[in-house]
Amino acid sequence: MNRTTKIGIVAATAILLVAALFLFFFFDPGKYPFFPQCPFLLTTGFECPGCGSQRAIHHLLHLNILTALKQNAFMVLALPYIFLGIYLEYLGGKKRHPRLEKIFFGKWSAIVVLSGIVVFWIGRNINII
Repeated sequence: MNRTTKIGIVAATAILLVAALFLFFFFDPGKYPFFPQCPFLLTTGFECPGCGSQRAIHHLLHLNILTALKQNAFMVLALPYIFLGIYLEYLGGKKRHPRLEKIFFGKWSAIVVLSGIVVFWIGRNINII
């Protein structure tokens, strides 16, 4: 991939990210019908691990951290992990900290993250989380 293509991809991604943040900042996903609803929730009546993420993002952008945690605690608490992954993969972190990638994104970490998602999923549907 040449330099021009990479710059174009970064620019398009940045524009889409800014547009999404604008949308989530000014419109509450719980009040506007143009935000997608969870098909799993609509079909089963149970919340998936991602349910409430859109509302949580809206509240995080307004610095309402406790409300965001109530909407989807797992997503809010996973944000540093997600940002670490972005740093390692796209911002040169692999070269500077190769051991960090091995620790946080190796086989065992995938098992831990998947287990955490499943525990959260079950816990939120039996009302213990």
